[in-house]
Amino acid sequence: MAAGANKVLVAQGGGPTAVINQSLAGLVLEARRHLGIERVYGARHGVRGIINEDFVDLTAETSHNLELIAGTPSSALGSTRDKPDIAYCQQIFKVLQAHDIGYFFYIGGNDSSDTVRIVSEQAQAANYPLRCVHIPKTIDNDLVGNDHTPGFPSAARFVAQAFAGANLDNASLPGIYLAVVMGRHAGFLTAASALGKKFPDDGPHLIYLPERVFSLDKFLADVKATYERYGRCVIAVSEGIHDASGEPIAAQLAKDLERDAHGNVQLSGSGALADLLCEEIKTKLKIKRVRGDTFGYVQRSFVGCVSDVDQREAREVGEKAVQYAMWGDASGRTSGSVAIKRTGFYSVDYELLPLDAVAGKTRTMEDAFISESGTDVTDAFRMYLRPLLGSGMPEAFRLRPAPVAKVLGK
Repeated sequence: MAAGANKVLVAQGGGPTAVINQSLAGLVLEARRHLGIERVYGARHGVRGIINEDFVDLTAETSHNLELIAGTPSSALGSTRDKPDIAYCQQIFKVLQAHDIGYFFYIGGNDSSDTVRIVSEQAQAANYPLRCVHIPKTIDNDLVGNDHTPGFPSAARFVAQAFAGANLDNASLPGIYLAVVMGRHAGFLTAASALGKKFPDDGPHLIYLPERVFSLDKFLADVKATYERYGRCVIAVSEGIHDASGEPIAAQLAKDLERDAHGNVQLSGSGALADLLCEEIKTKLKIKRVRGDTFGYVQRSFVGCVSDVDQREAREVGEKAVQYAMWGDASGRTSGSVAIKRTGFYSVDYELLPLDAVAGKTRTMEDAFISESGTDVTDAFRMYLRPLLGSGMPEAFRLRPAPVAKVLGK
């Protein structure tokens, strides 16, 4: 490392999670252990904070408070939805140079990994000694090269418990219950609803994922058949369900939906899809008791519903990022994307992947995880997800009814 380029800069990007601050704390505490590190800075509100030189000195933060922050959901440094292009990344690189940053860490998902890649390439082209490491984070679980991604297990735990509760409610007062879960292209989080099931007739009875084409007519037929079988129906729907052409169902049913900064139909910011699907059920199937929810942002940083496995691994990816940047991996690589690899049942190891192997790519659910019907998950998925949910998962129980013979109604 060149003289003077011995400062660390860390930022958080994209949607917050319940454990992203574990990665932050792990990184800061590990970096401060190394004598070669002069200061550890944090950029407020992601890459936007870098452009604005809006930094805080995390070297001055107490270890005790960092531990308290680690256990607090959401992004302690603040985040951004900016999606940097090359010109934007050139500005980032200029700021890093001006502040003598030698180590750049970005905690985030797909777009964040691409930002790290571009900044790393800018540094290489300028022959500037900058080590760039992407630290994985996303509730969507859609980073390639990872068995799973920090943030997903805790969000999945919330979804599983929320559907377990919704199922109990629906069993008490039978009808149709539908909830829309985050996931534009990957259905992992929606599929997690299946882990709320205990008994064979528990909901969710139907699960709709973006990995499969959605047909409104087939959906209504599925709901009708399930309702006739059980006298009720609990449904999990991914916000990203689409038709054969790839057009989101939400866009078909509601033509006036907003679009985000990247031109995508805004799927997470409204309850339109749930409301519209419920209206289709009421109108076409003539079922009166139909209720819909949209989990929206509540599943990302829900306090008190955090996987201890997720916490531990999120802390470790932050620590490993610093170790890789300082010492390199087995091949000597000092820049890259930290990945979680499953070993045995259940443990994990970590690997530093090349940035271009992860950046800009999207993982979707493997076919082996989706049932043949396309409206349920397989046992392989249940086995995959269950250890990630952590300890202390609540359980539901039922009465064992002993019927009493009728007297007047013989």
